[in-house]
Amino acid sequence: MHNWLYPNDFNTEDYYGFVYKITNLKNNKFYIGKKIFYNTRKLPPLKNMKRKRTVIKESNWKTYWSSSKFLLEDVKTLGKDKFERTILRLCKTKKEATYWEMHYQCVYEVLLKPESTYNDNILGKFFGKDLAT
Repeated sequence: MHNWLYPNDFNTEDYYGFVYKITNLKNNKFYIGKKIFYNTRKLPPLKNMKRKRTVIKESNWKTYWSSSKFLLEDVKTLGKDKFERTILRLCKTKKEATYWEMHYQCVYEVLLKPESTYNDNILGKFFGKDLAT
């Protein structure tokens, strides 16, 4: 169960990235994030060239387990087979991915349910510890 779950086939070249949910199957604790399919880098021009070069390389999305150190610790401790990785939505642009990541984080109330989620902030601006509930 290490692969990403998604109901349809898709071509990664048609999308910027995706919004995902990783669920701990032992306690249902989850993480919602986003990931890109391809990295783009600008490199210095080659000899006798004036323009910078653009290099596009597939990201590590197939083996990615999030940026959450708490989730990564649990994956290491419990094993990858105790987690389910689901693509919630494919996104065509960076802005679309950012919007839908925040949307799902709000729908799942990740900051209001710290016992149920590995997320501790939204967009690096809104933190659960700052909410008075």
